[in-house]
Amino acid sequence: MYIVCPDLEGIFVPEIWISVSERTGIKELRLTTRDIPDYDQLMRRRLEILKRENLKITDIQRVIQSMNPLDGATKILGWIRERFQLILVSDTFVEFAGPLLEKLNRPTLLCNSLILDLDGTIIDYRLRQRDGKRHVVKALKDLGYKVIAIGDSYNDTTMLSEANESILFRPPKNIKKEFTSFPVIETYEELKAELEKYI
Repeated sequence: MYIVCPDLEGIFVPEIWISVSERTGIKELRLTTRDIPDYDQLMRRRLEILKRENLKITDIQRVIQSMNPLDGATKILGWIRERFQLILVSDTFVEFAGPLLEKLNRPTLLCNSLILDLDGTIIDYRLRQRDGKRHVVKALKDLGYKVIAIGDSYNDTTMLSEANESILFRPPKNIKKEFTSFPVIETYEELKAELEKYI
């Protein structure tokens, strides 16, 4: 039995931090796991910027409330859920994801969490577990599932390597060039065609 484990941002919704960057004008917040392989380094940098700019959790949540799924995302997710088990696996945070999940008809999501001060300052983050995406795939395989992983960034590559079947979805050029062993798909129609092989 196959279970599909896609990433969230860049696959079904826009990148949250890029949206925050565009809304606030802080260019440094545009960097994502597509640019920086070390997730902890990336998050420490983000936390420093938020502190410097005095941005609180509510400022980011306001941006997220205004975001919508990518064109066709809700439809392809519905198609997948009718044919496969589905668990979204993301390095986003519980405190960010709610409004986006609502717009995607509430699929299951495994992700991380934030540590907040009383005034809503984001003081740190808590990983669900280190290299969590790969561990999700490994645990599902241990339960007897075959896993189809879908990602687009550096932080997806260990999950893709662990999965039975792997797909890079609309990856940037640097990821495509560096990880040539994973098939690349650019559209939801191509994704549907690829997944139909496993029905």
